[in-house]
Amino acid sequence: MRTTDWLPDGFTVKRIATNDTHLSVAVGGNGPVLVLLHGWPQTSRAWARVMPALARTHTVVAPDLRGTGESDRPEDGYAKTHQADDVRGVLHSLNLAGPVAVAGHDIGAMVALAWAASHPDDISRLVLIDALLPGFGLEEAMNVAEGGMWHFGFFMTPHIPEMLFDGHELEFVTATFTAMANPGTFSKTDLVAYARAYTGRDRLRGGFNHYRTLLDDGRDNRALLARRKLPMPVLAIGSNHSGTTTAKALEPHAVAVEGAVAPTGHFVAEEDPTWFTETVTSFLA
Repeated sequence: MRTTDWLPDGFTVKRIATNDTHLSVAVGGNGPVLVLLHGWPQTSRAWARVMPALARTHTVVAPDLRGTGESDRPEDGYAKTHQADDVRGVLHSLNLAGPVAVAGHDIGAMVALAWAASHPDDISRLVLIDALLPGFGLEEAMNVAEGGMWHFGFFMTPHIPEMLFDGHELEFVTATFTAMANPGTFSKTDLVAYARAYTGRDRLRGGFNHYRTLLDDGRDNRALLARRKLPMPVLAIGSNHSGTTTAKALEPHAVAVEGAVAPTGHFVAEEDPTWFTETVTSFLA
């Protein structure tokens, strides 16, 4: 059953056919287009606290990425350049012309980067929020032999994570979100909603499929940006865990990169909506 109790006033949810799948997309506001791409294990609900303020100056488009939320969960098509075409199709269906501003968090930032690298004329300004980027630092960060983060390789393994997480979704979401966010950020209702969005092996598979393309995504990004730097202004927002890592990684590959460090953990838009809105709005202006 579709749940939109989190949807801010003035927004509607549309189901849109695009790129041989269907995405659930929240749309609202007026003005230049701003696309918001969520991370894992979240849905477009991740933007609920900032959507009303952003909609005062922008037409906000916030899809559930393929494999997540109320969008379809196809077996394949999770390469980040392919998902960029998902979103391009959404904008075409909505008759929203570009170039557009794009802000992505976590996995959504990876899709945003792939979009900007593969179709730079589509993007007016690019905001990347607390994400390691395939091809530009992610591979080193996930190298467990050098003390890197183990979970990337685990999530990329076929079938096994779905089997082990099945029945433990709320435990995992609660532990992860609590560890990576400022205390009090997420209510019990929030945690239950995100866990429900990934409950069961089919929904878990859709989420983990975003990880299973990461090595290919890195090769794609390096090839694309070897030919041409990102021409649009880029804002790379880090957290109190990651700092300016992403901004520094992108500097050789973009014409203009600005770094900012949020006074938050990983979930910037939910932990400090005011800081996020003011920072992003100022950059877009």
